[in-house]
Amino acid sequence: MGRSRELQDRAVAGSLNFGLYEAGSRRQAGYARVVTDHATFAWLCDVYICRDDRGKGLGTALVEAVADHLAPCGPSRLTPATKDAHGVYEKVGFRPLASPEQWMTSG
Repeated sequence: MGRSRELQDRAVAGSLNFGLYEAGSRRQAGYARVVTDHATFAWLCDVYICRDDRGKGLGTALVEAVADHLAPCGPSRLTPATKDAHGVYEKVGFRPLASPEQWMTSG
């Protein structure tokens, strides 16, 4: 992940966190966090599925659960960023940005 434990702890503390656990077990199979104002915008980030559990639809299930949890809050935009999991997000209805030229970043 490339983050110090202190930095990761601060990120977790300021986020809405989701865990995915093996049925009947305490073993965690996945994790996701959301940075949100709970009203207009939510950024879905740090979505991880354990290597041994990949390819079983768990990533899709986790992203669906996050989207379902946020739906009553009404964010008009739930935005993920990914290097390699576009297919997972497409299964849940995400699509590329319509106007990527409107987005900027620093750093």
